Amino acid sequence: MVNPVLLIAVGAWAIAQVLKLLISIAVYRKFDITYLTTGGGMPSSHSALVCATAVSTAICAGLDSPVFAVAAVLAFIVMYDAAHVRRETGEQAKVLNYIMRNWADMRPEEFEEELKELVGHTPLQVAVGAVLGVVVGLVGGFLAFGF
Repeated sequence: MVNPVLLIAVGAWAIAQVLKLLISIAVYRKFDITYLTTGGGMPSSHSALVCATAVSTAICAGLDSPVFAVAAVLAFIVMYDAAHVRRETGEQAKVLNYIMRNWADMRPEEFEEELKELVGHTPLQVAVGAVLGVVVGLVGGFLAFGF
């Protein structure tokens, strides 16, 4: 049997990934299939996943359940990490890539490949992902568990 909370969470993640691809097509006028699997960008699929998990868990188990408390805490940790820690990693990658591109003859072999710069999210990307996750969690939760 399929776990509805898991299905709803994965659905929110998938919707966010497809939206990244569509936004990339609309904004950059290029079709880049890697947006279906990449981290970073608009909207945050991490935020969508954990918010859908928390909301559908609340609908399934109740706001006063320990399971919802764990899901909510996890959601806050993941969103904080996406907007702060992972975003800083991307900013540092930009600086390191710039240094390596301008390092002329002394470039070490270890840095032949550029570091991934699109790692984290802006607060807006996290917020949009969170809203997407809440909406998918509500709709999916009500469809799966009724009310």
